[in-house]
Amino acid sequence: MTAPELSEKYDVSVRTIYRDVQKLIESGVPIITLEGRGYTLMDGYTVAPVQFTEKQANALITAQHLVGNSNDSSFVKNFDEALTKIKSVFRSSVLEKSELLDNKIHVFDVRRESISSNALSEIQLAITHFNYVEINYRKANDPTISFRKIEPCFIFSTENKWILIAWCHLRKDYRAFRIDRIQHFKILPEQFEDSKFTIQDYFDCEREKEYRTRMNKSSNSE
Repeated sequence: MTAPELSEKYDVSVRTIYRDVQKLIESGVPIITLEGRGYTLMDGYTVAPVQFTEKQANALITAQHLVGNSNDSSFVKNFDEALTKIKSVFRSSVLEKSELLDNKIHVFDVRRESISSNALSEIQLAITHFNYVEINYRKANDPTISFRKIEPCFIFSTENKWILIAWCHLRKDYRAFRIDRIQHFKILPEQFEDSKFTIQDYFDCEREKEYRTRMNKSSNSE
């Protein structure tokens, strides 16, 4: 098949096809280009079955326990469903040992809060598809709920809480939102331009704001 044919079949750009084919070639897949006819695989080539070592399986079981301690139910649900599919390719001996380990791992978090969320999985899609999101948000120790239209940029986790960094149209600035404090959200079909704003940019800006605040306080005291 030609690159334009593959592009149409999978609803992606021709440029994406070129890039993905190159990645496959670099990873060792024997793709051959036939002049005027497109791409083909070398005769007799097959993809080897996925095999997990016992250590790799144990790492996934351990990750499941850590994920299970998350306060976002959508994240836990999607991870459990994915792991169920992965377990289906475990060798019987590896599966038996992983199930034994499953009963011998315990994760405790004394700081765990009762507040939880069910938005992480949808927000992750909004981040990768550059969709605007409308949220109703409640700050800590504040009963007031504010409406925001945001452009989600990235997320990070700290102290078992997921934090969303997004451009807030209300504040005209980048803001941090605890996902478990989002009362309601709606993913909009409209898309925004990727600003290329990174987590390093965010923390650099926060340090700059903190520095300016200290300088202003120092000037006022004088």
